[in-house]
Amino acid sequence: MAEPGPELKAEAKKVEEEKETAAPARKKRRLAAGERYVPPPRKLRSGVSFSAAHFAETSYYFEGGLRKVRPYYYDFRTYCKGRWVGRSLLHVFSTEFRAQPLAYYRAAALAGRLRLNEEPVQDLDVVLKNNDFLRNTVHRHEPPVTAQPIQILVENDEVVVVDKPSSLPVHPCGRFRHNTVIFILGKEHNLNELHTIHRLDRMTSGVLMFAKTVEVSKRIDEQVRERQLEKEYVCRVVGEFPEHEVVCEEPILVVSYKVGVCRVDPKGKFCKTIFQRLSYNGKSSVVKCLPRTGRTHQIRVHLQYLGYPIVNDPIYNMEAWGPEKGKGGKIGKTDEELLKALVEEHRSKQSLNILGISEEDLNSNAENSDPGNPSERTESMQADSMSESSCLAEDVRGPETKETAACPLNFDADLETLEKNTELGSCENECRQTGEKSSEERDPLCVECKITRQDPSPKELVMYLHALRYKGAEFDYCSKMPEWAMEDWEE
Repeated sequence: MAEPGPELKAEAKKVEEEKETAAPARKKRRLAAGERYVPPPRKLRSGVSFSAAHFAETSYYFEGGLRKVRPYYYDFRTYCKGRWVGRSLLHVFSTEFRAQPLAYYRAAALAGRLRLNEEPVQDLDVVLKNNDFLRNTVHRHEPPVTAQPIQILVENDEVVVVDKPSSLPVHPCGRFRHNTVIFILGKEHNLNELHTIHRLDRMTSGVLMFAKTVEVSKRIDEQVRERQLEKEYVCRVVGEFPEHEVVCEEPILVVSYKVGVCRVDPKGKFCKTIFQRLSYNGKSSVVKCLPRTGRTHQIRVHLQYLGYPIVNDPIYNMEAWGPEKGKGGKIGKTDEELLKALVEEHRSKQSLNILGISEEDLNSNAENSDPGNPSERTESMQADSMSESSCLAEDVRGPETKETAACPLNFDADLETLEKNTELGSCENECRQTGEKSSEERDPLCVECKITRQDPSPKELVMYLHALRYKGAEFDYCSKMPEWAMEDWEE
């Protein structure tokens, strides 16, 4: 895909200028000797929509059946969290932003990429105060997703309904931003200001519905609360599923929000899923799933519990769950041991990229933050969000890249290269059509730029779980049956 056109760039520039103009003037009070001034907090833009300025950050290219995003510069922003007050910026980086060594943050400060209250950070020993506003500019790399296009099933004045490919997150999260349904619809179909009505897991494909107005969104949300919506899924599971209807009502508990792992547990939330076998080919079964509640990974967890996990489920059909792969809730491990075993199994299979997480996500303590505190969620610079520029293993790498990652980087030498670049975000180059990285697309401080990663195959990015139908009081949307769900299909 070509880079954003002049009109899109002009509109993006206009939006940025309006934001600068709209910024309230700072009113400084009289400071005591040696006291550092902290401006009052500004109200950040609320809502779920993204503008032309966001879409123009970078562009896509296609290679080997994958949709890829050209590396780009991005600002992580956050207000000082309560637990940081009274601590130095250096201490916060060393304890909560461990995706990078401290040498990186020192080099980033010297390069002007760290800003405190919009002023360049001169000293990482500065002690943070309440309402301090941090901005960290990073060179961002996104994982590839399938090149399969998003098919628009329905578009009218009220809704947009699409058939989402597997591997695509619905909205920006973690390491994904442009490789999401929301951004692709905005960038390639000019569908902006969409309101998410329901979500699908990143690896789940199928019917996904968006409202075009707040009023429509509220109306359908009311139907959700009144349990007037019906969802129908289809999947392919291991073994011969029973011919009779199976109802599972086992409660589900979240093991880790960060990694995205759940299990059946008496302390979990009530769930109900109805299953009906559609076909069996001698090795695996196609099963229709009717979830009556909407818990995280509900269908996948219930199928695992019943002993019929989804054939290629990268979480719930793994040896890490024990000899019976979690059947009947038998795991024999603590939650911490289970998470570690899942990561180790993916590393041994060179498929850690399928989880969509990094080891820093497991090791960081950002999960200790209070999920109910809005101040903890403000355009977060938390360690789990910072890991997209990490040098450690969230993806596949061979012996050479492991050795490279273990070597200390010369950030001083890299700074000399950085100073020669006249524009931080310059990625103009003759290789845009091929997707090849040129020297301008490489950032001297970015560890990710120094690592060669093995891409997943398109087949690895497909999980055999598909949202086939979404039905409400006033609508009924359905997609085609996926190829792997055909009765005569074979692996």
